[in-house]
Amino acid sequence: MTHPIVHLSRLLIWGRTLARHGALRGIERDPMTPPAVRRLARIARFGARVPKQPAYADAFQAIGPAAIKLGQSLATRPDLVGEHAAHDLLRLQDALPPLPFAEIRDQIERAFDRPLEELFTSFDPVPVGAASIAQVHRAVTPDGRDVAVKVLRPGVEREFARAIDTYEWAAAQVEAMGGEAARLRPRMIIATFKRWTARELDLRREAASASELADGMEAEPTFVVPAIDWERTSGKVMTLEWVDGIKMSDRAALVAAGHDPSAIAGNLVRAFLRQAIAEGFFHADLHQGNLFVRPDGRIAAIDFGIMGRIDRRARLWLAEIIYGLITGNYRRVAEIHFEAQYVPAHHDVAEFATALRAVGEPMRGRPVKDMSIGQMLDGLFAITRDFDMQTQPHLLLLQKTMVMVEGVATALDPDINMWDTAAPFVKEWLRSELGPEAAIADRLREDVKTIARLPELIRRIETRFPPAGGAPPLPPIAEIAVVRIGGGWRYAVVALAAAATGAAASFWWLLG
Repeated sequence: MTHPIVHLSRLLIWGRTLARHGALRGIERDPMTPPAVRRLARIARFGARVPKQPAYADAFQAIGPAAIKLGQSLATRPDLVGEHAAHDLLRLQDALPPLPFAEIRDQIERAFDRPLEELFTSFDPVPVGAASIAQVHRAVTPDGRDVAVKVLRPGVEREFARAIDTYEWAAAQVEAMGGEAARLRPRMIIATFKRWTARELDLRREAASASELADGMEAEPTFVVPAIDWERTSGKVMTLEWVDGIKMSDRAALVAAGHDPSAIAGNLVRAFLRQAIAEGFFHADLHQGNLFVRPDGRIAAIDFGIMGRIDRRARLWLAEIIYGLITGNYRRVAEIHFEAQYVPAHHDVAEFATALRAVGEPMRGRPVKDMSIGQMLDGLFAITRDFDMQTQPHLLLLQKTMVMVEGVATALDPDINMWDTAAPFVKEWLRSELGPEAAIADRLREDVKTIARLPELIRRIETRFPPAGGAPPLPPIAEIAVVRIGGGWRYAVVALAAAATGAAASFWWLLG
């Protein structure tokens, strides 16, 4: 176990770098900052020349690769670091000087225990991109396919392990201080960050994420995911289909190639909604550098290190919240927050609905170019504080991705309204999930599962209450609490049989 003095020394070194970039000013001035954290920030700042304008992204880049990834994680938490800092941290593009090709060759050959020439007929020694965790090269396989080869930087796992160890320690100390710091759940932030990096530090997991996303997006013909070359993929090397296309950031090139930017923007929004709401598994790093438009107009995504996952129940709540905000049904949006226990029960539903109206009304029916996403987020985070809402990491990641997608879509079509674009998709999905057909299907599934459990349940009851003259009873089974009523266990069996008969009758009636 690492000694607390080691953690404190690392924090002071990192804090010194943050201070030189003015990145500690907000922490010192925020009245919600715990006094102990404020004192540590002042010690780190002592004697440093602090610029007037904080440069948060530059500070994290100066600290190193693990800090870059942490900064990208904090960009999803404007409630924690402030809207200005979160916006600036979005500048983190993960770019670092490339490693010498000899180190990359050695990493690949050790990963597969084969010479590079057996794996690829050609391999470009100059990378197409170099990031904090890995760098990417273009290559050709023996069967003539163009591929991108992502190679993990040697030693990066040890560096991240040391940094995350200190992040976890610091988060635990801050959360133990209570108050606003505890409500923001810093330990969960670091736990989420740790899961992200675990996926990125094992390229097989990133490849599996890409494969899962591809399966989920088969129903969306305008969005494609590059195919994984599993034969040339390991924990330290990932090989996938090369994407030929125009970067979505180059609007002029898209127009010159005959593409319709407005159509592409709408397709991107719908593809994201299908991932987040219909499938519950979404690409959480959809910035312009990770999105390409292929010659046939389809959108292709790359870099699957950061992915979000939402279970079905949370997706239903989320879809109802989005649709309620779009249609102005703030009462229903408020009720969902209470049903989901996002808001503690001692608060008033009507008051929460009024607070939501104050945030939602200004954005309804307006084009994105006339809206301030920052002001809207500030309003939402003020509500979370006023109503004691605990942080929901999966929703914050989704919110960050939604803002990112909105930014990309706006660059393509300044007049797009993301809410209006989302409404038809969300409405149809809600109808399919909450309509009468879905209710009947859910009930049938539950009834069939219940019927399938009946034989085992009856056997357990007989074991506990054997017929007269049978074997002595076994000790009670902990999993089932049986209450003996009147004539004994036979009444329970008759009741279960009657329930099974009723469920089966309803099943055949519906099929008929």
